[in-house]
Amino acid sequence: MNDQLAGSFLQLVKIMDELREKCPWDKKQTIDTLRPMTIEEMYELTDSITEGNWKGIKEELGDLLLHILFYAKIGAEKNEFTLTEVIDGISAKLVKRHPHIYGDADNGGELVQVRNEEDVKHNWEKIKIKEGKTSVLSGVPPSLPAVVKAARIQEKAKKIGFEWDNPEDVWKKVEEEMGELQEAIGLKEQAKVEEEFGDLLFSLVNYARFLRVDAEGVLEKTNRKFIYRFQKMETIATERGKSLSDMSLAEMDAIWNEVKKQTTTT
Repeated sequence: MNDQLAGSFLQLVKIMDELREKCPWDKKQTIDTLRPMTIEEMYELTDSITEGNWKGIKEELGDLLLHILFYAKIGAEKNEFTLTEVIDGISAKLVKRHPHIYGDADNGGELVQVRNEEDVKHNWEKIKIKEGKTSVLSGVPPSLPAVVKAARIQEKAKKIGFEWDNPEDVWKKVEEEMGELQEAIGLKEQAKVEEEFGDLLFSLVNYARFLRVDAEGVLEKTNRKFIYRFQKMETIATERGKSLSDMSLAEMDAIWNEVKKQTTTT
């Protein structure tokens, strides 16, 4: 199995080398031209994951792997780094950050004792600080979507103990933020309304974590559910010789409820 895997990987590396040398399109690519395509591939992968489409996941992983090889090829051409250095670098990082598996080099190779996944995460952040990270939040990419970023910020803060004790306390914070938003709405101060609305969203993402809910993932599923139901509503209206734009809210709501009854979830 390992020989087969190694052979497949080296074959893909060889193909990448050949494309870079012989294909006019591949020869023109830079890290800047690849960047938007890589982002698109990531979104296609997340779509397949959301849909539970394993065939799609396999295909998109292949596309991403090709992008990794592409960046490594360009890096080697510019004498910045090689593919070997990329692989060796991540291997060394994984070994160093899992002292409970491979031993702690700073303590004579002794295994670090961990009780659960939270201990593992806590150790991971301590090691990153030793490596020169100035903040436990420094590893959160600025370009992450806001909901994903909020969850990552909260998860990283949790690793050093900055966390609520239980879901009930988090929900109280949500209710507190809801109250502050209502106050801002009452004052008709738009800047304050936006600030408090952001605080409320941040608190809801925090509560989602305590419920072991992926806020970004479930919101996307809700988006898709709404799109499906809305388009179904449009179809029903058309079949009845009507247009949604000419219907009252009550008429549209009646069709919406029909569509909800036809689906397995509400």
